[in-house]
Amino acid sequence: MTTSAPPAGQAPPLWPFAALSAGYFAHIGFFNPYLPLWLQQLGYGLWAIGLLTALQSATRVFAPYLWAWLSDRHGDPLRWLRWCALAGLMLTLGLAWQPAPWWLPLVLLLLFTHTSGMMPLSEAALAHAVSRHGGFDAARYGRIRLWGSLGFLVTVLLAGAWFERHGLASFPLWASATLLLVVLAVARLPAVGPLPGLAAAGAGDGVAARLRQPVVAWFFAALFFHVLAHVFLYVFFSLHLDAAGWSKGVIGLLWATAMGVEIAWFFTQGRWLPRLSDGQWLLLAALLTALRMGATAWGAGSLGWLLLAQATHAITFAAHHTVCIGFVNRHFEGRLRARGQALYSVIGYGLAGVTAGAAGGWISARYGLPAVFVAALVSALLAAACAWQLRHHEAARAS
Repeated sequence: MTTSAPPAGQAPPLWPFAALSAGYFAHIGFFNPYLPLWLQQLGYGLWAIGLLTALQSATRVFAPYLWAWLSDRHGDPLRWLRWCALAGLMLTLGLAWQPAPWWLPLVLLLLFTHTSGMMPLSEAALAHAVSRHGGFDAARYGRIRLWGSLGFLVTVLLAGAWFERHGLASFPLWASATLLLVVLAVARLPAVGPLPGLAAAGAGDGVAARLRQPVVAWFFAALFFHVLAHVFLYVFFSLHLDAAGWSKGVIGLLWATAMGVEIAWFFTQGRWLPRLSDGQWLLLAALLTALRMGATAWGAGSLGWLLLAQATHAITFAAHHTVCIGFVNRHFEGRLRARGQALYSVIGYGLAGVTAGAAGGWISARYGLPAVFVAALVSALLAAACAWQLRHHEAARAS
């Protein structure tokens, strides 16, 4: 289905982007937390479960850029976004049976290859849609992105309650149902029109030229170390709390605290983000991340410290994410936009995800779970050092 572009000068409707964000993160909110449990029920061992779940991070190393290259080449991110959504839905049908040992790994590899490219494409289209009048509008972006956080929060709670009562046999049905919501939302996205800027033939040179700019290079270095610290947290936080003796209810409360402040930030960020530059926000986020990881490593016995640490998620993730989206939108304009967003996904969540999974497993096995968060603290300090360099070059360009 193709939706016509709005008349010239008229902003496109943004509710389909909100629906897409809610649907996509509803899928992630159920799929990522419960995939390991479903695989365990199917009889896979811990080593196999680790390899199968790591496929998602592995595909994020190459798939986002592949789909972005196709999008930039044709100037139409929605075309490939629709394909990824529909193909993902069809692939979930393959989860319902296991005809051979190689079947499920193949289905998951193909599924992740398509779903991991969806957010960079949708972010590129959304950034274009909210930037029609005077640059990137962080307030409008936040009001749309918060629906993704709500979708994640609702689905992770509903799926948990459902699986607790009825078991995990319906996992493939949940996968298909949530991606069906994504397909329906994508079908209603308004056409954003041809992306302005560089012609496709020169787009590759444009990407390389931008990566050679010091402010861009330091941005991606800061991004890698910042997200690396957070992936350590995402993978090992619940295990760390369980080992510290906290109940499942308290663990859920701490995750919900982070989601709650994230939603609140996205709703109000328009009034706060203009007060600091990109480099200043990234530096602040990195320093708060270091404090958050320290409190998590050494304050796991105190609910107060843990709640305070989770409350910093408003800055360490939500503010950081919006600043990054805006930065990429400004430095990778026009037909470079999808590839810029793909680089954000590849470096931030592909390379960092693979690194955190491998290094975190080794660190936790050798030194214990608290050491993982000490490593995350060090990573956050490296992110702060890179953000400081970015801020220096940012100031030099402005002078």
